Amino acid sequence: KMTLPLALVALISAFGSSFQYGYNVSVINSPAPYMQDFYNRTYLDRTGVPMDSSFQTLLWSLTVSMFPLGGLFGSLMVWPMVNNCGRKGTLLINNLFSIAAAILMGTSELAKTFEVIILSRVVMGIFAGLASNVVPMFLGEMSPKNLRGAIGVVPQLFITIGILAAQIFGLNSILGNAEGWPVLLGLTGIPSLIQLLTLPFFPESPRYLLIQKGNEEQARRALQRLRGREDVDDEIQEMYQEDQSEKEEGQFSVLSLFTFRGLRWQLISIIVMMAGQQLSGVNGVFYYADRIFESAGVHSSSIQYVTVSIGAINVVMTLLAVFIVESLGRRILLLAGFVLCSASCAILTLALNLQTTVSWMSYLSIVCVIAYIIGHAIGPSPIPAVMITEMFLQSSRPAAFMVGGSVHWLSNFTVGLVFLYMEAGLGPYSFLIFCAICVATMLYIFFVVPETKNKTFMEINRIMAKRNKVEVQESKE
Repeated sequence: KMTLPLALVALISAFGSSFQYGYNVSVINSPAPYMQDFYNRTYLDRTGVPMDSSFQTLLWSLTVSMFPLGGLFGSLMVWPMVNNCGRKGTLLINNLFSIAAAILMGTSELAKTFEVIILSRVVMGIFAGLASNVVPMFLGEMSPKNLRGAIGVVPQLFITIGILAAQIFGLNSILGNAEGWPVLLGLTGIPSLIQLLTLPFFPESPRYLLIQKGNEEQARRALQRLRGREDVDDEIQEMYQEDQSEKEEGQFSVLSLFTFRGLRWQLISIIVMMAGQQLSGVNGVFYYADRIFESAGVHSSSIQYVTVSIGAINVVMTLLAVFIVESLGRRILLLAGFVLCSASCAILTLALNLQTTVSWMSYLSIVCVIAYIIGHAIGPSPIPAVMITEMFLQSSRPAAFMVGGSVHWLSNFTVGLVFLYMEAGLGPYSFLIFCAICVATMLYIFFVVPETKNKTFMEINRIMAKRNKVEVQESKE
C-alpha cells in the first residue's frame, strides 16, 4: 500500500527535480521577444551598432538548444554520480546547479549580460539531465512492485506540471513581459531550495544501501520506514537474490553494457523507446501549436491561453496514466499512445494541406494537436523511464539510465536543430516523418517489449533472458 513517507519522498523529489525540467523546457517560449530585445539593447550599448538579424537568430537558437545539450552532459554524469554519491546524494548535489543557474539568470538583466543566460541554460540542462534520470531510478528502487508503475509516472507528471507552471507564469499579464522575465527565469531556484531543505530527512534507496553499500541494517530501516511495517524480510530476500545473480556479472560500465549478450534486447528496447519518445515530434507539435491555432482563426491575443489549456490537458492525461498504469499495464499504454500519435500526425498533414480550400480543416488540425498530446501523455512520455528501471537490475541500471538519458537528450537536441529546416523544406509534410517514426516504434514495442507490471525485477530479468537466449544465474539457497 502507499505509505506517507513513500508519497512524500515521491512528491519532494519530483517537485524539486522533475518539475524544474518541465519548467525550463517551456519557460523561454513566452518571454522570447522581450529577451531578444534585451540581447539587442545590450549589444547596442556595448558596440554602438545594432545586432544583425542572423547573429540574433544564432544567439537565440543557442539559448534554446543549450538546454538539451546540457541535458546530454548531465546524462553522462549519471553513472559515476549515482554509484559514488547514492541516488539521494546525487539529487541533493544536483540542486546546487539549479540554484546557481537561477541566481545567474535572475540577475542577468541587472548585470547587462546575455552570455550568462546562455551559460545558465547549459547549467540548467546539466541539472535536468541528471534529474530526468536519477528521479525515476530513485523512486523505482523505493517502490513496492505493485506501485512501481504509478510512482514511476510521477516524475513525468511533475514535468508536465512544470511546463504548465511556466506557461501560466509566462502569460503577458503575469511575468511574460519586459519587466518580469528575469524573475520568471529565476523562479526555478525555489523548488531546488525546498528539496535541499526537506529531502535529507528521507531515506536513501534501500536497494542502493543493501546491494551497493552492503549495509543490510540501514537498508532494513529504510524499507521499514517506507513500507510502514516491521516485517520486510521478503523484500530483503529478493534483493539478496538479485545481488547474488549479479555477483557473477559485477558492476556494469556503459561499454560492458553494449557488449554483454544477456542485456542485448533490454538495451535495444530502451534506445528505441527513448528515441521514439523524442523523435515522434512532440516538441515539433508543441512548437507548431501556436501557428496551427493562429491559422484556425484563434485571435493572437488568445493564443497563449490556448497554449495554457493544452498544457493543462497534458497534466490531466499524465495524471490519468498514474492511475491506470497498474491496471492496464505498460505495454497497452505505450501501444495506444503511439497509435494515437501516428494517426494524429497523418490526419494533421492532410488537414494542414487542405486548410486553405476546406474551411473546417483548421478545426480538424486543432483536434489533431489535442489528440496527439493526449496520446503522448498517456504512454510515450511517462512509460519509457519506468521501463528502464524495470528491465535492468541494480548493477546495470545506472549505466542503462545513462544510455537512455543520452539518447533522450540527443534526440531532443536533434529535433530542436533539424525541425526548422525540415519545416522550411517540407512544410506540413514534416508530420509524415513523425508519423513513420511513431509507427516504427509501435511495431517494435508490439513484437519485442514484454509487459512488466506487478513483476519483481528478477522475474522481468528471466523473461528477457529467454529473449536474449542466455541462462539466468539463480541464487543457490
